[in-house]
Amino acid sequence: MTPKMSIIIPTCNPAVTKERSPIVSVIIPTYNSERTLEKCLDSIKHQDYEGTIEIIVVDNFSKDNTKKIADKFGVKFIEEKSERSKARNTGAKNIKGKYILYIDSDMYLSESVISECIKIVEQDINKVALYIPEKIIGTGFLIKVRNFERVFYNATCIDAIRFVRAKTFREINGFDENLIGGEDWDFDRRIKGHGETGIIKGCLYHDEGVFNLSNYLKKKKLYSDTLDKYIEKWGNEDLIIKKQVGATYRLMGVFIEYGKWKRIIKKPYLAFATFVLRCLVGLYYIKTELEQKI
Repeated sequence: MTPKMSIIIPTCNPAVTKERSPIVSVIIPTYNSERTLEKCLDSIKHQDYEGTIEIIVVDNFSKDNTKKIADKFGVKFIEEKSERSKARNTGAKNIKGKYILYIDSDMYLSESVISECIKIVEQDINKVALYIPEKIIGTGFLIKVRNFERVFYNATCIDAIRFVRAKTFREINGFDENLIGGEDWDFDRRIKGHGETGIIKGCLYHDEGVFNLSNYLKKKKLYSDTLDKYIEKWGNEDLIIKKQVGATYRLMGVFIEYGKWKRIIKKPYLAFATFVLRCLVGLYYIKTELEQKI
């Protein structure tokens, strides 16, 4: 591990004191992330937050220009052989901030994300963590479908906390490094045992590039294959587990609860395409499982 000196991005308003605007530490795990990292870091640099923002990149020994891009922005750069959970925990051990925001290197922040998060948690001491709505960007019709689908997941058990008090992060010992898949869901559940969560109006953009259905199905199958330890940790009969991995909630429940069915009525063609896409994911999983048993 070779950390560099931390460089804090200056505030828009130098007169704002540290007490009034606490430091926010942004943790970004990377591996061969040159395609998206510069835009990711640039979106953080151009936040309208009047406090200070610390950026920590934890890199899994990239072979491309990831380090060069990180150096260009003067961020703290840590090289470590690690999966996402360990990388995020390593980043958290090196922060100066009162709050932690963790994102992936292919995510970009809308300009008011951090200021909105701070406003909520500083005004409500019971709020320990926040969800940030995610919008998917890329090319192809299926990106529209994915975006339509993603809105239904906001702040549900399928979503992932992004912004958390550093104190709370430490109290729950961060991410479970024994988990490769489902680590976000596990983190959410333990966070909720320590206080209230909320959701902001601002969003982060997830850059999926050119959408390829075959690659998407393979990615979903690969992720499903890594959930075993997470399911074992909480138990097959756990109600939240049943929602997260069960067909009933994933194909129907999450789309109709709390009046969300109204969105389906407004855009039935996208709703139908979403249903087809979810079914394809399920069928691909069944197909590959059967092939492995033959």
